[in-house]
Amino acid sequence: MQATAEGDDSSSLELVPLNSEDLLNSLEEHEDVVSWINDVLDPERLDSSASLTELDRRVVQMVGTLELASEDTSLQVERIIDDISRGASRLTYDLHFMREGASSLQAMLHGLEAKSKASVVADTNAALDRLHFLDTVKRNMEAAREVLREAESWSTLESDVISLLGEQNYERAAERLSEASKSMVVFQNTPEYETRRTLMVSLQNQLEASLSSALVAAVNSQDVAVCRNYFSIFSNIQRESEFRNYYYGSRKAPLVEMWQNARLRDGDSGAESTAQRFSQFLPTFFAAFLSVLSTERTSIPAIFPDPQSTLSTLINSTLSSLQPTFSERLTTVATYYGAKALPELITAYKATQDFALGADRILEKIGYSTAPPSATIDGDGQQEKRLRRRSSARMSISRRIGPHRASISGNPLTSSSGAPLLGWDQELFEPFMEFQADYASLEKRYLADALQEILDADVRSTAERARLLRERSVDVFSIADEAITRCMTLTHGYGSVGLAKSLDFLFNLFADSSKSDMSSRRTTVTSFSPSASGDLSDLNYTAEDWADIQSLLHILEAVRALYDRILNFEGKLRMSLIQVLNTFRMARADPAGLHISGTTRGAIQLLTQSTLNSAELQELLDRVDPESHPQSQSRSGDSFLTVTSPTTDTRRSSHAFLLASTHPAPLLLEARAAISGFAKACQVALQDTILSPLRKRLASYSSLALWAAEADGKMKRGGGGSALNDVQVPTFSLSPSEVMQRVAEGLLELPRLFEVYADDDALSFSLETLPFINTEMLKALSEPPSESVTSPVHPHSRRTSSLSLKTPPTLPQPSLPELTPEAVSAAWLSSLGLSLLTHLTAEVLPSIRTLSGDGAAQLASDLGYLSSIVMALNIEDPDLDKWKEYVEMNDDAGRQRVQEAADDDGVLATVAKLRGWISN
Repeated sequence: MQATAEGDDSSSLELVPLNSEDLLNSLEEHEDVVSWINDVLDPERLDSSASLTELDRRVVQMVGTLELASEDTSLQVERIIDDISRGASRLTYDLHFMREGASSLQAMLHGLEAKSKASVVADTNAALDRLHFLDTVKRNMEAAREVLREAESWSTLESDVISLLGEQNYERAAERLSEASKSMVVFQNTPEYETRRTLMVSLQNQLEASLSSALVAAVNSQDVAVCRNYFSIFSNIQRESEFRNYYYGSRKAPLVEMWQNARLRDGDSGAESTAQRFSQFLPTFFAAFLSVLSTERTSIPAIFPDPQSTLSTLINSTLSSLQPTFSERLTTVATYYGAKALPELITAYKATQDFALGADRILEKIGYSTAPPSATIDGDGQQEKRLRRRSSARMSISRRIGPHRASISGNPLTSSSGAPLLGWDQELFEPFMEFQADYASLEKRYLADALQEILDADVRSTAERARLLRERSVDVFSIADEAITRCMTLTHGYGSVGLAKSLDFLFNLFADSSKSDMSSRRTTVTSFSPSASGDLSDLNYTAEDWADIQSLLHILEAVRALYDRILNFEGKLRMSLIQVLNTFRMARADPAGLHISGTTRGAIQLLTQSTLNSAELQELLDRVDPESHPQSQSRSGDSFLTVTSPTTDTRRSSHAFLLASTHPAPLLLEARAAISGFAKACQVALQDTILSPLRKRLASYSSLALWAAEADGKMKRGGGGSALNDVQVPTFSLSPSEVMQRVAEGLLELPRLFEVYADDDALSFSLETLPFINTEMLKALSEPPSESVTSPVHPHSRRTSSLSLKTPPTLPQPSLPELTPEAVSAAWLSSLGLSLLTHLTAEVLPSIRTLSGDGAAQLASDLGYLSSIVMALNIEDPDLDKWKEYVEMNDDAGRQRVQEAADDDGVLATVAKLRGWISN
């Protein structure tokens, strides 16, 4: 390291290394460049009196040194690159030289190996061949000795076994037969094989016959030690399955007898009425079954090497021995109860689930006493194979589908240890699969029957229809709540699609029945408001009319309450479906776990493999999934009584304006459509009652004589007649006819009628189902009064039904303020006016037989007067304007218009026929 002395005190200061190598070495000693620069400059060792010029000088010197070092480094890199470029050309030659050297070495090694083999002494090979020959002779002699021993053993086998049986030394006899059976393979494919096999089977049968009575006695007396000894004997003679059959038969006999001798009211045709129901008998039977299993929990582990599989097989054997079968009993119950069978089946299913849970606990406890796999006599593999072989014969089609069926609720269920399930619970629950798969049909039949009982239970007068509807709705929603519970109990959520359809069916049927009941009953006089009728004398309402109006308003309010209850119930149904969805998600995340309480794996696996586990179920659960498909929320924001079915005319209430776009998609589509139809029927009936006095006045309007009358003031022309003689003087005034005046005055009285019911909330319900009312009109009515007054509402087209929102807009509609009572009255007045005008233009006016010129003038006067009246009510009807325009035309203008007009102008065609402009 060189240093330069600078400064006023002439002290020696360390300078920057002048050598590039030293500079780079010093740079490597530091972690970063900043610390290296600080160390090289070392300002602390500079005298305080030293000027900044010295520091700048050292910096300049360091920069120059770094530039030199950079140039040196670049030169070294270039030299290295040149060396590599020159050496790369020799690399191929070096590799080729190495490959040739390796090949030469390989050839030398092969030659050395050949020379070493040739140098082996020939005597060594001869000695090895001799040893191999002697070893072969020894093994053949030992095999011959074994064959001779087996032959000697078979020659005395029969006498030995008979002697041992006579001495009742069954263990030794079994061992003797076991040893002999092992040598059967020696005689395979020999003439003696069948003879010896027949002898073996005969001796085994004799041993089994000698033990059978003692075995039955031991099994019946539950002598565990003797049974274990007999099991060992039967295993030695390959009769383990026979021993198990003896054991299972003894244990299941009382249960089979109990099942067969049961006297059931709903199971036996000749049973007395006091006999118990099957759903009452089943818990008793399963209690006895569990008692047997609890006893066997201590006995079976002491006898069998596989207690868990043995107990499972005992359950399966008992179930398969029941006569009539479990499935036949359930079918009989379903047939006996008919539409009311579902609760009985669910009660039986719950009893079966309770038994399955109890048996599962016993099997779990007995699993802890299972012997190690090496302690089994035949090996676990053979035992498991036999169990599978026994159970496979009883598999139904649903179980043969296999465990690899795709499932929305997760992978096939396995035990936590990874071992296959025993399958006893699948056979237990399999008889219910037919009814679980048919849950939707069973639920619909039950709900229809329950609804009919509700409808038949209470029949009241017409005046109490609204109260009766409210009371019936309480019972209807009660059975709907029970339907959710039934679905979750019987199908554990897999029948949710059938549940939704059944509930839709229930509410649809209830609404239709209530609507039919409303239409069929005749109104009775219940109340009459003299003040109201006096104020509306031009409408001439009778007491029955006032009673009908009051009753229909109450019914409409009851329909509104019914719809609110359906919305609340839909929320409850949605929460239940979300719970099902969460359960299925947990099953997918943890297939080995059991995430549905109150049942077993086998029951869930059967449901997973059934037709209930469908894409339709997945679609339904996706609709209620709060974490997916947010686009469905915008669809519901623009609909109230909205149904997307292409065959259903859907409606919604004015409250649709208040719904936010966050409302979930509806679930009970048909129910909403039915309530919409019910509301529309009430509104139409109410309108018919309100307009009945005006329609009665119009009943004789088309038959008035003045339509065909001609003016009789026309004088016959003479030879010297003056021009005044050609003037036609009409005999009647062109002021509105009396009928039209009364009708128009009645229309003007309608706003006063709605003043009477201005505070009735029923009128604001489901305004879109009013005839001739659409969304645009309601939006216009919801605008500020200044806009609505200056801009009258013009319907684009007349309809006989309300708007159906089958194609919702892409973006959610903005929320509009609630309609005021004035706006509600305006909507009703518009609908009433358009309904009356439609009746006039579509039914009354076309009924006129003929229309003279003077009659046409009178009709034009009537229509003009009526048009001014409806304009005052902010109502416009294009057909009314057309009638007025066409009847005002003279004959020449009319005929010219007919020739120029399009063929689809029905009003012009009708007027032309009445005026004689075209031939009939």
